[in-house]
Amino acid sequence: MKLHTIALNNLKRRKAKMAFLTIGLMVGIGTIVTLLTLTTSMSRDIEHKMDEFGANILVTPQSNGLAMNYGGISLGGVTFDQREIREADLARIATIANHRNISAVSPKVLGSVPIGGHDVLLVGVNFASELKMKQWWRIFGDAPKGDNELLLGSDASKALNAASGDTLQIKGEAFKVVGVLDQTGSQDDSLVFAPLRKAQKLLGKEGKITLAEVAALCSGCPIGDMVVQIAEKLPDAKVSAIQQVVEGRLKALDHFKRFSYAMAGVVVFIGSLIVFVTMMGSVNERTTEIGVFRAIGFRKSHIMRIILLEAALVSLLAGLLGYGVGMAGARLALPFMAEAKDAKLLWDAWVAGGSIALALVLGLLASLYPALHASRMDPTEALRAL
Repeated sequence: MKLHTIALNNLKRRKAKMAFLTIGLMVGIGTIVTLLTLTTSMSRDIEHKMDEFGANILVTPQSNGLAMNYGGISLGGVTFDQREIREADLARIATIANHRNISAVSPKVLGSVPIGGHDVLLVGVNFASELKMKQWWRIFGDAPKGDNELLLGSDASKALNAASGDTLQIKGEAFKVVGVLDQTGSQDDSLVFAPLRKAQKLLGKEGKITLAEVAALCSGCPIGDMVVQIAEKLPDAKVSAIQQVVEGRLKALDHFKRFSYAMAGVVVFIGSLIVFVTMMGSVNERTTEIGVFRAIGFRKSHIMRIILLEAALVSLLAGLLGYGVGMAGARLALPFMAEAKDAKLLWDAWVAGGSIALALVLGLLASLYPALHASRMDPTEALRAL
């Protein structure tokens, strides 16, 4: 009789106990798969959201002037009568070592202009990069495409009593309002946006910018290194990172990962304990059977191989079922835990292989002592139970 046949027959005879062992290990593996898949899927979703969040590196001129705020963010000493940054110099940003982590660079020129009896802050932007950086903007109308087109913040629209389709005069030139921003809760609401080239001409700052926002906000991006690299390329500019935004999101993601790994560790321990207790109980119940095997010439290694083979078969089944259950659990939980309703579940071959391998390792390690205990049984003592 072959050893694997004996192992299979033992599993068939003890269906209830082996089913309990399979379910226990399956739940453990399923929990780990769910946590790891959720962590990976949510990380990808957070990376996507963080990429859309906007600027996290600011490039401003070196200045000791008075501070002002833009978008609720302190720009640190930007004034309008100081020297500006040359727009052409921004091309150097694309040459830094971590240039692949940069998703958008949005140059801006700022200046005060009179419109309809109000002094407003005119912001010249490159709308292609600005809209890529601020994907949360909702525009009633269209984004400016021509030189003499404007986009108004919601508060600016009310103050100027202008809506999409209206015409405003700036320094003797007629500009058409093609869009109005929905309320953002930031200083964008009080700004008037114009195409960069036109704003530079109106403000007498051709070829110059007041500041640039760099979107490089992604999980794992070396923000500190990128700030240093940009500063080296632009020695006459002040380069600073919005650390609160970067660190807050990365720390939140890191905490969730640590929690997932801690939970996975607890589940691994519980799963191992279930395997150990079940296999130990099975060995103790089969004292007579093991004694007969030893009496008819089975070696200690044969007994161990039977026990470990049983554990391996059960663990393999538990690993396969656990992966399926874990992915199903992750699919159900992801819409409630991810920021985006359309967050995608990531199917990772490493998680599939790892879950099966982990189940096998747990099953074999937890069954090692029961197998040793069974192999060391004295056949004489075991046969007395007959």
